[in-house]
Formats: sequence, C-alpha cells, structure tokens
Amino acid sequence: MSDNELGTFLRARREAVTPAEAGLPAGPRRRTPGLRRSELATLAGISVEYLTRLEQGRDRNPSPQVLGALADALRLRVPERLLLRRLAKEHGADKMLCAAVVPPILTVRATVRALLDRLEPTPAALLNWIGDIVAYTSGYERLARPLGLLDGHPPNVVRYLFTDERARAVYPGWERLADEQIAHLRHEAPLHAPSVVALVDEMTVTAGAPFTERLGAVPAMPLRNGTEVVEHPEVGRLRLSYETLALPDDGQRLTAYLPADEPTATALDRLSGRTPGSLRAVSG
Repeated sequence: MSDNELGTFLRARREAVTPAEAGLPAGPRRRTPGLRRSELATLAGISVEYLTRLEQGRDRNPSPQVLGALADALRLRVPERLLLRRLAKEHGADKMLCAAVVPPILTVRATVRALLDRLEPTPAALLNWIGDIVAYTSGYERLARPLGLLDGHPPNVVRYLFTDERARAVYPGWERLADEQIAHLRHEAPLHAPSVVALVDEMTVTAGAPFTERLGAVPAMPLRNGTEVVEHPEVGRLRLSYETLALPDDGQRLTAYLPADEPTATALDRLSGRTPGSLRAVSG
C-alpha cells in the first residue's frame, strides 16, 4: 500500500474535475484536463503551499473543515467523502490508534446467523474485513465449493482470487472482481492493523503484481450491488445479481446472490436439489 493514499486520492480527484465542472474558464495551454493546484486551492479557501503538502504527503492531518472544503470543491459524492475522511484518519495522527483495533471477527452474531438461515436456498455469505468467509448458507456452499472458494482454513476470497489458478477460469470478469475485492479491503479494513499488514505481506509474495498494482492504485469505493458471471463446473454459466449489506459493528459484510436470468434460476435449483422455481430470476 502507498504510504500517501490521501495525497494520491486528492491529486487523482483534482485531475478528474474539469474547469467547466468547477465553474472556471478552461483557459489556454492546459497540460491536463483537470484543475490546477492553484485553482483547487482557491475554490477550497486554502493556500497552494498547503495543498501541495497534502498531495505530497508532507502534511497528513487536515482539519475536518479543510476536508469538507476540498470535498465541496472537488464535487465529491457522499461515498467519496467518506473515503476521503477515512484516508485522512488512516494516514494521519490516528494511524497508531487504527493499528490497535481488534482482529477481524470470525464469529457470527445469533441474529445474523438467523438471517442467513432465513435466506435459504439463496446463496449468501458473511465476510470479514480481510475477506475471510465466516459463514454461509447451504445454497452458497453448493455454489462455491465446486469452484474451490471454500478450500481454505478459513476460506478467504482475496487469497482465492489472486492465488488459486481456478479463479480466472471461473470468473470471466476476474479483473473487475479483483478490483472490487481490493476496494473492499482498502475501504473496510484498518489498513495498519496487524492482520491486514500480514495479509498484504503474504499476498505481495504469493500473488505479485496483480495484487500489488491494485493496492497501489488510487483508492476507490467498492460496489455494493451488480452482476457476476460464473463459469460453474457442474451447471455451466451463471449470471448472478448480488447485493451487499454492511455490518459495521462487526467489521463484516453480507452478500446475497440471486439469479439474473431464468437459465441461472434453473441451474441454481439443480445445484440445491430444490423444486424448480425456488429461486426466481430478478432484473434491474
């Protein structure tokens, strides 16, 4: 991970906002389509020198007021504002406090376990902040075990995607899925926690550039819903719509998968041994 993620994020967002979007004239001889530092500094009401220090990582403790002014000037959406605040906390004066957090939770609250039971036969899984699969429905087990996703102890989505050679064959959209898992890791995990540092060290060696290049890229928010395509070894191609619910008190997230078309609904019924029609296709 970069030791200057806050600065990297600010610079990337500055370069992504056009003068027109910020209500400024484009002017001649621009080398990049984004805002100049002087323009962003003026819009945010701070000095160019201070903005330079922030972007270069020489100042890592901007006040909430400065962060709010920069977010307004950069026209950040709410999820991006949350990420901006988190990056400031992770790399600023709170860094050591973040490192002292409890390890990722491997237990399941009774109410969450009951929710999983009520989701049957829907494939659904509970993951902690480093990608360990903590609990799952029997529908998820029938979907994931033939893929090799549940082979680890504990099974871990990040390790599977980046180090199991089956993953790229199983997921035609592997690149996007890999991006998403790194986004979850960077957004949900305390990046200086010992468990995260250990995972990053391990994956740097075992996965190499596909992992480290994503970890070193500009931070991004993870998607909470979408569609995944799976080439399942037993029932063929599946198109799965997913929704992810955050459980921030536990540092966990619950993802449920539903068939995105009728052939997938039929295939999931076959996997679960259920009567056809147990899972209905969803759209939109």
